[in-house]
Amino acid sequence: MNPTADLARLEARHGQLEQMIDSEFHRPMPEQGHLTELKREKLKIKEEIAVLQGDLQTA
Repeated sequence: MNPTADLARLEARHGQLEQMIDSEFHRPMPEQGHLTELKREKLKIKEEIAVLQGDLQTA
């Protein structure tokens, strides 16, 4: 796999999750369980991005 393409894909997904979190948060009655799931997934992707960025910097 191409690390640069993987990084771009993860960054795009991270942005999508940010939008989804913002949208859910601004609903009249946000569902806390859904927000928690989205935030966990966003954090996981952020960690994956950090790993890939570290790998790209050392390559």
